[in-house]
Amino acid sequence: MNRCTPIACAAALACLMPVVQAQTAAAPEAAASAPVTTLPTVNISASADASAAGLSKPYAGGQVARGGRAGILGTRDNMETPVSITSYTNELIQDRQARSVGEVLQNDSGVRMARGFGNFQEAYFMRGFILGSDDVAYNGLYSLLPRQYIATELFERVEVLRGASAFLSGAVPGGGGLGGTINLVPKRATNEPLTRLTTGIASGDQANLAADVSRRFGPDNSAGIRVNAAWRTGGTAVDDEKADLGLAAVGLDWHDRNVRLSGDLGYQDNQLKRTRPSVTLAGVTALPSAPDGASNFAQPWSYSNERDLFGTLRGEFDLTPELTAWAAYGLRRSDESNSLANLTVGADDGSGSTYRFDNAREDSVDTAELGLRGKLRTGPVGHEWVVSYSAFRLKSKNAYAFDPAAALATNLYTPSSYAEPAWSATAGFGNNLASPALTNRTQLTSFAIGDTLSLLDDQLLVTLGVRRQKFDVKGYSYGDRNGDGGGAETGYDRSRTSPMLGVVYKATKQLSLYGNHVEGLTPGETAPTWLTPPPLNAGQSLDPYVSKQNELGLKFDGGRLGGSLALFTTTKPRSLVNAARVFTSEGEDRHRGAELNVFGEAAPGVKLLGGLTWLDAKQQTTGNAATEGKRVLGVPRVQANLGTEFNVPGVEGLALDGRIVHTGKSFADSANTLEVPAWTRLDLGARWLLNLQERLVSLRLRVDNVTGKDYWASAGGYPDNGYLVVGAPRTVSLSASIDF
Repeated sequence: MNRCTPIACAAALACLMPVVQAQTAAAPEAAASAPVTTLPTVNISASADASAAGLSKPYAGGQVARGGRAGILGTRDNMETPVSITSYTNELIQDRQARSVGEVLQNDSGVRMARGFGNFQEAYFMRGFILGSDDVAYNGLYSLLPRQYIATELFERVEVLRGASAFLSGAVPGGGGLGGTINLVPKRATNEPLTRLTTGIASGDQANLAADVSRRFGPDNSAGIRVNAAWRTGGTAVDDEKADLGLAAVGLDWHDRNVRLSGDLGYQDNQLKRTRPSVTLAGVTALPSAPDGASNFAQPWSYSNERDLFGTLRGEFDLTPELTAWAAYGLRRSDESNSLANLTVGADDGSGSTYRFDNAREDSVDTAELGLRGKLRTGPVGHEWVVSYSAFRLKSKNAYAFDPAAALATNLYTPSSYAEPAWSATAGFGNNLASPALTNRTQLTSFAIGDTLSLLDDQLLVTLGVRRQKFDVKGYSYGDRNGDGGGAETGYDRSRTSPMLGVVYKATKQLSLYGNHVEGLTPGETAPTWLTPPPLNAGQSLDPYVSKQNELGLKFDGGRLGGSLALFTTTKPRSLVNAARVFTSEGEDRHRGAELNVFGEAAPGVKLLGGLTWLDAKQQTTGNAATEGKRVLGVPRVQANLGTEFNVPGVEGLALDGRIVHTGKSFADSANTLEVPAWTRLDLGARWLLNLQERLVSLRLRVDNVTGKDYWASAGGYPDNGYLVVGAPRTVSLSASIDF
């Protein structure tokens, strides 16, 4: 498919303009006379997951919802769920001008964004464990959205489920999910017509244009369509970076009394040029200080392009008033091409080298789920039971070329630029870049059964469940640059049963106590081929990893202000290259921690969203005195967020917001000799809602990293690899939305 050009996107948006709206506005006559700040929010009439319950309602302040999706248990209220869930709303996404999943999660103290290994993929530290963006769920199904970057125009909410979830959601295909999962809820047609046009500019001459159009049709508005289109182009706050994005998405839904259907189809084209790469350390005696946040040490010819086509279908059928069946299917077809030049710093003065590394990838994902959900009573005990079957298949084709012998000298602080180098005689190749060959096939199937028992007049809720998961993972060796792949096969076929016990005791209407024992399950890692020298079993996949989590917590709902406190411990097997040069699973990581979250309205017109996370993540039974008992690299002890928003007295429709993000010190190596300093960042914003000729206009100004702090934003993002990412410089964003 061709990339969305400015002319094509503008034409598409123009075609959508004749449709009229009002997601947040009342009738024009009422809107003209009522204060802008009291414009009512219109609820979504059809849910994204085709359930009768629909979206969980927003909590006071509108920044988070009262609950979220708890895997196969469906959408649950927080006070009745034995796990920790936060669901961030589209209102927060718009007001903070968040452009990606990672930017939304800047509001969560339990999540810190990192970067994938050697590329620009978003990755998320959750309770100290990594979740890659290609393992984010879409409408409850894994790995359907763009693999490296997910634009916010594609979804209504970001739901964060903290902790292991093998029973609730199944194994995460890419190997993450031990510290939590992320589910994105697609947009659905609103009750009232919506036509919203948004345009904006940002640092680096970045320009953007987006349209959001919604209509409902038929008897009782039973059918709906929601169309989103967006285009971004230009530079960023980092010198010489370029980022272009085009996307389009359509969401459809239909319902009658007993049947609810929904479907989504989307396309995203994300193209990056001269994006600042990660920094790998080799042989340094101390961590180099972070360079100027706006500086760029990328080579001028480097780029990363990704195109994704994806979609879902979901249906729910009420067989009886107490018995419901559902079915879902999703797919993704994507291709990537990259020419990268990551920086390796080998001296304390910042000097180092880079070399050309090209790769290409094509993914084909198909996934499906079937289930039955019902209610019954046995004497004084109520039951909400569920059974589910799921299947997932990924075929991944890859090719690469790299040339470390033709290294280019450069420096972190005074970088040198070169013309694109030709491949030398010693360059290494794996498969054909123009036609990547099959290197991985992953098939997962599972069957789950669970029951939530209601006791003591529904004051005590006990959830019991098990999931039987089967892994069929195959890896195929690379061939030469002109061939179709070597074809030598390695892999495994394993099964594992994952239990769950969850308890909620509703002490009062305002206070719930909960606890859980849950396992996490992920495919074993693949022995890396890019290490020098590579391990003897390079390309071989390890057996599935099993983690075990115990958690206790409490949740408070004061009506306008809510919060939660969780204490948890999770263990996870480790992987490493041992003394015999074999990539294997030895020892474990133990993550213990506490999470405190608060949200809602602290006073009329004053919103609050924040939290504090303490983590003790240690390596255990490593067999290496240098790492035994040391902290897991990249994981700080303390993470804290405090965000507030308040309406300005005397200025109708004007609100100001501020956010402080603090991340404690961490380490960039497993032996804890390279300390990454703590950092604190201040973000400020303003929003002004106006009625102009009976049209709702929203003006938003945002300044992230107000003080221009230079810092290392993360260390790691792939197990035992402590590469560094420079934090973004001061970034200014201005946008205007108008509802027609």
